[in-house]
Parts: sequence; structure tokens; C-alpha cells
Amino acid sequence: MPLYKNFFFDSHTQILVWKITESYHQLFSEVVLNMKNRERLNGMKSELHQRGFLSVRKLLQEAGFNDLDLYYDEFGKPHLSDDKFISITHSHEFSAIIISDRPVGIDIELHREKIVRIADKFITAEVKYLTIDDLEEYIQKLTVIWGTKEAIFKIQNEKGISFKEHISVLPFELDRNKTTANLNFGAVQKQFDVYYEAVENFGLVYAFEKK
Repeated sequence: MPLYKNFFFDSHTQILVWKITESYHQLFSEVVLNMKNRERLNGMKSELHQRGFLSVRKLLQEAGFNDLDLYYDEFGKPHLSDDKFISITHSHEFSAIIISDRPVGIDIELHREKIVRIADKFITAEVKYLTIDDLEEYIQKLTVIWGTKEAIFKIQNEKGISFKEHISVLPFELDRNKTTANLNFGAVQKQFDVYYEAVENFGLVYAFEKK
């Protein structure tokens, strides 16, 4: 069943996850696209990317919207026409969206060893609590950290924000499914509640600015 998960985090926030098993042609036949996004779709060189793009439109439809309700600002950040906040992500065979009355960010990433090699590009303070004793757990924690920083960047969306220098994730345990993160970027000082869970061999992370 391609709609992998559909739940309300709270009364104002809905999260939907799609497992992409359909062909490009099947997905294309089942969604509405505006002309700009038809052109964007045709310009994508990877069919996997195209299917991810189309599956996001399937999720929109599951939530009661369609592509005509979605627009992007000059920074590439997605918005819905009814002023609800939305964040979008897709990776390999999964895509996900989060829709809320408040600013939100979401990210889904495959657990893979490659993240160990690039960890020093996005972690600083986190090295104090990370250990590599259990490689699988280390990969999962790095994936949560990356996803957290990606989700926060999607919320703040300002040029110049560095994952390594400006966003820090507080210590956490995988079985707690929640942590806190800080954004310190010039005059911007914000704290975020972060939630994470496993979706098969992927890490799903979503974040909200603390009230």
C-alpha cells in the first residue's frame, strides 16, 4: 500500500508518508500538475526524482490538497494557498510531507554508511556525546542529526546558515524519539522541538520551533 503512514501529530499537524512502488506513468496519471511544475518535472533527469516529485503530489491529494494549492517562494520554500505551513521531503523510495498551522520542517533519509565519512561536515558540538562503538546506532544517530538540521533549515530558510556552525542538536537516545536543537545564526537565536522515528531503513525527522 503506497500510503505508508498518515497520522495527526496533534490537532493542528498532519504527517503523511508514501512508499513509492508505482511507475512514473501510473503516478503521473493520478495527479494534477500546474504548468510550471509540468515543466519542472520534464526537466528532471532522474526517474527516481520524478517519481518522488509525483508521490509528493499524491500525498497532497491524500491531505485534501493538490498541486494547484502549492506554490514556492523566491527562496524555493513551499507554501499552501490556505496559509497552512508545509514541508516536503523525499529520498529513494519514500516521500513525506508535514502540514501544520505553525512553521514546520521535515526530512527523510536512508540509513547508510556514507554519512560516517561526511559527518565532520555537519557536526561540531555533537561529537561530545556520539560514540562509534555500535556502528549501526552511530549511523542512525548521525542520520537523526542530519535530518534535524535539514528540517530546521527548511523552517528558517536563510542564506548563510551552516549545519556545522549554526545548528546544534542536544544529546538524545534513539528510543526516546525526541530531542531539542538550537539555531544560533547572528541575531537569530531559536530552539526547536525535534521528533524522529524509523521508517524501515530510513530516518524520519520533523521539527517545530519552541513556543
